[in-house]
Amino acid sequence: MDGVSGREGPVFNPATGRQMRSVPLAAEADVESAIESARAAAAEWSRFSSAARSKLLFRFRNAVEENAAALASLVTEEHGKVMSDAHGEISRGLECIEYACNVGDLLSGSFSNQAASGVDVHSVRRPLGVVAGITPFNFPVMVPLWMIPNAVACGNAFILKPSEKAPSAALLLADLFYQAGFPDGVLNVVHGDRQAVGHLLEHPSIDAVSFVGSTPVARQIHRTASSHGKRVQALGGAKNHMIVLPDADIDLAADAAVSAGFGSAGQRCMAVSVVVAVGSSADRLVEAIAVRTGKISIGEGTAPDSEMGPLITLEHRDRVASYIGAAESDGARVVLDGRVASLPKDGFFLGCTLLDDVKPDMSVYVDEVFGPVLSVVRVDTYDDALALLRASPYGNGVALFTRDGGAARNFTDEVEVGMVGINVPIPVPVAHHSFGGWKDSLFGDTHMYGPEGIRFYTRGQVVTTRWLSPKSSSVDLGFPSGD
Repeated sequence: MDGVSGREGPVFNPATGRQMRSVPLAAEADVESAIESARAAAAEWSRFSSAARSKLLFRFRNAVEENAAALASLVTEEHGKVMSDAHGEISRGLECIEYACNVGDLLSGSFSNQAASGVDVHSVRRPLGVVAGITPFNFPVMVPLWMIPNAVACGNAFILKPSEKAPSAALLLADLFYQAGFPDGVLNVVHGDRQAVGHLLEHPSIDAVSFVGSTPVARQIHRTASSHGKRVQALGGAKNHMIVLPDADIDLAADAAVSAGFGSAGQRCMAVSVVVAVGSSADRLVEAIAVRTGKISIGEGTAPDSEMGPLITLEHRDRVASYIGAAESDGARVVLDGRVASLPKDGFFLGCTLLDDVKPDMSVYVDEVFGPVLSVVRVDTYDDALALLRASPYGNGVALFTRDGGAARNFTDEVEVGMVGINVPIPVPVAHHSFGGWKDSLFGDTHMYGPEGIRFYTRGQVVTTRWLSPKSSSVDLGFPSGD
């Protein structure tokens, strides 16, 4: 339905720099309508059997798979990522739907027979009611699918507030959701900006909020929503390091650094932004990365030979480019400068940048750049690399490249990071594990999707039952007097 605010935001094709369409920005009245729709649906939906929910989720999963090409086209058109990246995020989203299809097992409780004489105890997971998700521009299909399947599988109604920069995929997802046969109101999409978000965070009928975005916004989301009595999982920013030990396979590490640093133009929270070259690995590694980076084909995401697309907006492109100049002024060596790369003349493009001799006090190291800028920090020892990680305020993802199994095992014990890869540059968990970082990469104590997602969207209930025998009027409960 159309909004009542009359406000609209522009939606650009970042590959051309031209506005394609406008997205309505919801007023409080629009958000209120979505909440009322969700509240009405939640009461009925929570009474559906787990088998019925699973059947609808299977239909939804099949509809998403059948329409993967249309979804990928929308992602590439509004985000700019190449088609292979767009299809990749849809595949990861499908995994999350598949996980939620097993709702009967996921919501199974426990039972204790004869906990005391004639007394049985069982536990169940109950839905919260109405829950909301606020999702970013960089994964307009995958991140909503981190949230929606688990939330509705648990019996909740869901309100999605997608990024206004890439809004169209959310509408297609909602259309496919209802084509699968879900009751009206179980999923609601609200387009908007801060005004819509603020109303969701403060409204008493919203029971929980999920968020993925930058650390400053995640911190504010958590503070505001929790102060209004809501359960909150707010995933923030990252500064993901990839540590390369002298014994590592340099070709493998270089391939990984390039794909993880420049894939999706660096616009993903699990992108490698810092390569920590330990000891004698440095010169060989920088040379190998530079050779590979120079061969990356940059262009419109729909072009079959494109390996990297544009950034999301002109302002973001210019912000990312400013870090290159700042790093050069601070003393870093610019091995490859994305500002002078051969690029399409239209659109929000920036070439791949490789910086060497980056120091921990430089802004390009400290800040989440969120673009195609890869920094190399040189250290002498493994302990120096570990100290860098421990000093970072972020704890999202980290990777270690080595042939030494003992070093790898010690590393997983010693790092303070939520997701660790060993010879794997982007350690995003599969759907039956959960996604989330530590420290300033997570506000709230629950990670996203997987088992922790099920716990987040439910609350536990324990039922203690006693049935009196017809031959007696009382039963010894086995508890001390007064209990």
